[in-house]
Amino acid sequence: MRIGELAQATGATPRALRHYEAAGLISSLRADNGYREYDDRAAVRVRNIRYLIDAGLTLADVQCFTSCLDGDVPAARPSPEGLRIARERLEVIDARIAAQTEARDRLAGLLAAAG
Repeated sequence: MRIGELAQATGATPRALRHYEAAGLISSLRADNGYREYDDRAAVRVRNIRYLIDAGLTLADVQCFTSCLDGDVPAARPSPEGLRIARERLEVIDARIAAQTEARDRLAGLLAAAG
């Protein structure tokens, strides 16, 4: 399938797919006309990549999961490395939430004081 078909099948943009390919997470062959051609397994890999990214992982984090991207990632038993990465990412997200909450409270205080 071509990049547009893969994008439509997975909800990813062609730009994201090229980015995943540049990161070595998916691969394609080039047709004679230079178009990227993906096999049917690419859709599973892209859905799993998107699942992990939507869970808060970075593309660099996802690269640690390349060995299981062809399977059912949500149902798979996490590896110790996967758990470590998820815990680290959760700490980062929690810190961002705390910073945003602090900024919100500060701004709300300023608005309350202003009347």
